[in-house]
Amino acid sequence: MSADTPLHPLAAGPRGQRGPRYGTVAIVLHWLLAAMIVGSLGVGLYMTGLPFSPQRIKLYNWHKWAGVTILLLSALRLLWRLANRPPPVPAQVLAAMPRWQFAGLRASHALMYLLFFAVPLAGWAYTSALGIPVVWFGVLPLPDFVPVDKDLAEAILKPLHKGSAYTLAAVALLHTAAALKHHWIDRDGLLERMWPGPRH
Repeated sequence: MSADTPLHPLAAGPRGQRGPRYGTVAIVLHWLLAAMIVGSLGVGLYMTGLPFSPQRIKLYNWHKWAGVTILLLSALRLLWRLANRPPPVPAQVLAAMPRWQFAGLRASHALMYLLFFAVPLAGWAYTSALGIPVVWFGVLPLPDFVPVDKDLAEAILKPLHKGSAYTLAAVALLHTAAALKHHWIDRDGLLERMWPGPRH
C-alpha cells in the first residue's frame, strides 16, 4: 500500500503507528471475563469426573455461580462496547492482513460474543430442567429458566451446554493464538492495545 492509498475505514493513523489502546473499562472487562471463562471451563472439566460427594456439589455450585457472573459480565461488556466504539485497527495491521483473515477476525469476535451468552444460558436451562435451583453465591435465588423436564435436560440441554462450552474454548484458543502471532511474529503491537499497564 503506497502513501497515497486511502486507509481502510477501520484503520488508525498512518502506516507505522500502532494506533490507540482500548480504554481501561474495556481492558478490565476483557481480562476479567477471560479469567472467569478459563476458570469455569477448568472447574467444569474437573468436577464431571468426580464421584458424588460434598466436594462435587460444592464445585457444581461454584460453577453455576461463575456462569451467572459470566453472563452478567458479558451483558455489561456488550453494553459498554455498544456505547463506546472500540479503537480502530492500526493501518499497518490491515495493510498486512489478507481479507480472509480480517473476515475471520470479525466472525470469531461475533461468535465469541454469542457464546458468552449461549454457554451460561444453556447451563442455567439445564439446571432448571433438572429441577435444581440456582442460588447465586448461596444468597440470591434465581428463577427457573425452563420447566422441570429431565428428558429435555439430558437429551438436549446437557449436550448443548457441553458443546457450546467446547466451541467457546476452541474459538478462544484460536483468538489467543492469533494474538500471540501478532505479538511475537508480526510484532505489530496489536496485543499491547488490550494489555493492562503502560505500552512498551
